[in-house]
Amino acid sequence: MDTHPLLIVDGANVVGSRPDGWWHDRAGAAARLRDRLVPVADTGVPPELPAPVEVVLVVEGAARDVPGVAGVRTVAAPGSGDDTIVDLVRESADRRRLVVTADRELRGRVGELGAEVYGPRWLPS
Repeated sequence: MDTHPLLIVDGANVVGSRPDGWWHDRAGAAARLRDRLVPVADTGVPPELPAPVEVVLVVEGAARDVPGVAGVRTVAAPGSGDDTIVDLVRESADRRRLVVTADRELRGRVGELGAEVYGPRWLPS
């Protein structure tokens, strides 16, 4: 059993929450989000999430090929990113799971499985 919390980030949803031109380069926007998440593995998101944290960024569509880096594992959704996130939450039922998304339906699905849910603004900038 892994005792570190698992932070799962809905890449498409979080990228889409900032109107910064991400639609011109979806893979680049996902890579920038991934890089922004790197410190979270070591610092957490105080006070709600103390470190160390396993950080997983779920990517899909045009961002599917964005690789992971030290501190952030990427998971390419073979279909729906939401379904992949639900699967990750379900597979990790023995540990604390936090999901970052603004998607209401996904919030409900992972909440029913016992995950904590936060919106995109909760993440450090």
